[in-house]
Amino acid sequence: MPTTYTLNDGNTLPAVGFGTYPLRGVEGLSAVTSALEVGYRLLDTAVNYGNEREVGEALRRSGVPREDVAVVSKIPGRHHGYDDAVASTEESLRTLGLDYLDLHLIHWPNPRVGKYVEAWRALVDLRARGLVRSIGVSNFTEEHLTRIIDETGVTPAVNQVELHPYFPQQQMRAVHDRVGIRTVAWSPLGKRQAPFAEPAVAGAADRHGVTPGRVILRWHLQLGNLPIPKSADPARQRQNLDVDGFTLGDDEVAAITALGRSDGRLFGGDPVTHEEM
Repeated sequence: MPTTYTLNDGNTLPAVGFGTYPLRGVEGLSAVTSALEVGYRLLDTAVNYGNEREVGEALRRSGVPREDVAVVSKIPGRHHGYDDAVASTEESLRTLGLDYLDLHLIHWPNPRVGKYVEAWRALVDLRARGLVRSIGVSNFTEEHLTRIIDETGVTPAVNQVELHPYFPQQQMRAVHDRVGIRTVAWSPLGKRQAPFAEPAVAGAADRHGVTPGRVILRWHLQLGNLPIPKSADPARQRQNLDVDGFTLGDDEVAAITALGRSDGRLFGGDPVTHEEM
């Protein structure tokens, strides 16, 4: 399995990242610092997580060289206007205490507001200025992706979407593969609905002598996804990063994918209707 993915702009990202929502305050700082200590080299934050300050401070405290860690943040819906998106990014950098972001995303398309193309143009220009290395989106549908690509000629490096065994996003992954976008999976284990007891998962865990969580993360990697699991527990953090040493069979991968449900989303987060300002 790859330890890194090469994006469509030539930059690379670790194949497994660390999700930081909703880690805040002293406990959040401790959790993110721990994640860096156990070996994570991708930190995923956002303006709306309210923890960019903690993520930046954890990076400084860890002693890990800045250039060794990919830091990802996201522009919220209220900042979708071109000037607002530029100012939002500059403010994120100040809050993080960084000179650049390795990857910056539009958090949700918020189609009713209708300014996500403006935000995308801002990201294209911010990349040209060197404030961000790679640019992408989050929670975009095929329609949203097509529009920004058609209007700017620039394809996002990634689309970060809800993706776990109950919501495997086969259609969106096919779209991403067709246009060269890397799929990043948020809530990759399924949070409170994690399917650890499902025979397809538990059986594979028994056969390979690993935990159900490791099976699901391995499933992600074999599909070509970049999962960003979150845990505040150092032992679990280490476990989630340990996805080598076994390979799922094609039938096992298919059985886990087959757990998908039409109502598999964790909440009503349909990008066509959900808005996050």
